[in-house]
Amino acid sequence: MLAADALILFGEGIVLIRRENPPYQGCYALPGGFVEVGEAVEEAAQREAKEETGLDVVLLKQVGVYSKPERDPRGHVVSICYLAWGRGELSAGSDARSAEVFDPEDLPPLAFDHAQIIRDGLEKL
Repeated sequence: MLAADALILFGEGIVLIRRENPPYQGCYALPGGFVEVGEAVEEAAQREAKEETGLDVVLLKQVGVYSKPERDPRGHVVSICYLAWGRGELSAGSDARSAEVFDPEDLPPLAFDHAQIIRDGLEKL
C-alpha cells in the first residue's frame, strides 16, 4: 500500500493530528493517508493535509521514502513524506480528533515511525 504524509511547518512549530481511528487511535501523528488510485503522491499529501488539518499546503521538498515492512501494523505500507508550509486556519477534520501545533523540541509520543520522519525533515531545513 502507498501512503503520503506531510511534515507541515505552521506558525512557530509543526502540525500534528491526534488520530481518530486505529491503528494508534488517540496518538499523535503527521497528517497523511493512503494514495487513491489515479492520484499522484504529491496530490495525496496535499489532499490529506487539507482533510485532516484544514490547511492548504505548499510542498517544499521530499523528506524521504519510508518502507520498513513493520512500520504499520495494517501491513506493508510505504510512505512518501513531504516537508510543507501550511497556510489557512488550523482545524481538525476527516480522521483527526484534533490538529495542533507543537514545538519540534517538545513533541508528544508519536505513531508509526513519525518521530524519525520529523527528525529527517528538520535536518533538511
